[in-house]
Amino acid sequence: MLKYALVKHLLNNSYESIDCQYRYFQAIADPTRRAILDRLQQGEQPVKHLAAPFAMSLPAISQHLQVLCAAGLVTQQRRGRERIYRLNPASLQPVSDWVRQYEQFWTAKLDALGQYLEEQHLEEQP
Repeated sequence: MLKYALVKHLLNNSYESIDCQYRYFQAIADPTRRAILDRLQQGEQPVKHLAAPFAMSLPAISQHLQVLCAAGLVTQQRRGRERIYRLNPASLQPVSDWVRQYEQFWTAKLDALGQYLEEQHLEEQP
């Protein structure tokens, strides 16, 4: 019985971790949401300021912000009648960790590309 409980606990934690990663990647998959995150790097902002550069309605921007909040990437706070949004950069750490796993492959590929381009440049010179 203890083994079963331990396995169940480990599987549940794994699924929770996968679910969190899925929410992060789902949130940042959309270019509008990535642009909102970029704007929030400048500091906390009300939804009207966040929506200004986009050709979409405030409700559409609010839906994007809800996705970012649900993923934990953005937090909101009420100030009077305004909702102020703030980037939660610590929540991007799992995304960074996941990407870092593949960085060694990119580095090797970029090094090989650089070497190839250098060889091509040398061959083209008289």
